[in-house]
Amino acid sequence: MTQINLATTISALRAHFGDRISTSYALRKSHGSGEGFHSGDQLPDAVVFVRSTEDVAYTVRQCAATRTPIIPFGVGTSLEGQLAAVRGGVSLDLSQMDKVLSVSAEDLDCRVEAGVTREALNLMIRDQGLFFPLDPGANASLGGMASTRASGTNAVRYGTMRELTLGLTLVQADGSIIRTGGRARKSSAGYDLTKLFIGSEGTLGIITELQIRLFGIPEAVSAAVCQFQTLKGATTTAMEAMQMGVPLARIELLDELQMKACIAYSKLENLAEAPTLFLEFHGTPNAVAEQVETIRELAAANNGGTFRWASTQEDRSKLWAARHNAYWAARALAPGKHSFATDACVPISHLAEVIDACRAKAAESGLISPVTGHVGDGNFHLLILFDNYDSDEGKRAEQLVQDVAEIALQYGGTISGEHGIGLHKRKLMQAEHGDALLTMRAIKQALDPHDILNPGKMLPEIIERGYVFGH
Repeated sequence: MTQINLATTISALRAHFGDRISTSYALRKSHGSGEGFHSGDQLPDAVVFVRSTEDVAYTVRQCAATRTPIIPFGVGTSLEGQLAAVRGGVSLDLSQMDKVLSVSAEDLDCRVEAGVTREALNLMIRDQGLFFPLDPGANASLGGMASTRASGTNAVRYGTMRELTLGLTLVQADGSIIRTGGRARKSSAGYDLTKLFIGSEGTLGIITELQIRLFGIPEAVSAAVCQFQTLKGATTTAMEAMQMGVPLARIELLDELQMKACIAYSKLENLAEAPTLFLEFHGTPNAVAEQVETIRELAAANNGGTFRWASTQEDRSKLWAARHNAYWAARALAPGKHSFATDACVPISHLAEVIDACRAKAAESGLISPVTGHVGDGNFHLLILFDNYDSDEGKRAEQLVQDVAEIALQYGGTISGEHGIGLHKRKLMQAEHGDALLTMRAIKQALDPHDILNPGKMLPEIIERGYVFGH
């Protein structure tokens, strides 16, 4: 992309969009990073606010003509550098594509534009007795959640965006529009393109609409906290619950350091700085009672303490707000320091030993690294706090990220359970995927031959077979 080509693109977009395109520094800066670690200013050259699939297609066609990079932007909650404009270009803001296009209570599905947030959708459909269950913590856009294959606290029962997305409308790298999937709950007709684009982080196509599954609001909901003498006791309780098939809606782990942070930040009362499970049960009153009794017995056998119940909606909201604020609570443990969240996911039978091994590495590093996890599906996070202006701390943080990834892979796990790869984890992809990266690169080249769709993300640069460099 040359400056002449960029100027031509911006001029064409300005003529079409008017005041819905901006080159102001403040807007470009706010669109150049998400909520995760910021690795310097890598700003887009312009921000375009689109309102329809046709707007997206027009923008892509203009950018394709001059090979100008395009970076899709939802609401800016990504954690792995997915929004960094590593080669400049246009940030495509889809937040104004916020319409719920249709809802079918009978079929338990709906069609939404990509900028609809999960909270806005749930607010709209709750009077029909429906809800969308995925809760990644942030009020993310559904298009962004599909792009990163997000999940969150409810995924242990309801699945991830991969399972809950039935179909997509997408704009491809040449500006053409396609629809994938449909409303049927199963199909064996052709390649599963929907699953191909979910988790592709805007590198293969730009999601503009989604057909997603909904669920009936449970008749009974109960939430509780149980604290343990040891982290192993908490993880073993989670593992045994999954092995027994207890249909928990949520089972979240916070280690003693994370609990210390949450107690201070969220003003939690009557809780100790000890390994803790946050639990939620959905179903009929009888089913919930059975689930509760089973978990109570498992916890007691693993040296768990008394269950503390959140019986009202207000109490449940406060409880889960504290869990969702764990990121900011942990940041408050070392004000002014940067953070990097690991995102390993392993087979649940190995969860306890993997977390122990990762915490041992964190202790060796000397860095503050509290642990949280969606332990029902083997997904856990270390939030590594470090001084980005201290080269020694930076190196130790980078090594700890590498150590966590290596430990997860040794036990058959993955380097990212839900945050995606983005810019930050590209160099770890070789260890997990090996020569399969060549197939991923072939797909990328076939669908985006000029590499204009969110370039520099997810896939490391492949120099020759067997060698991948994440620079």
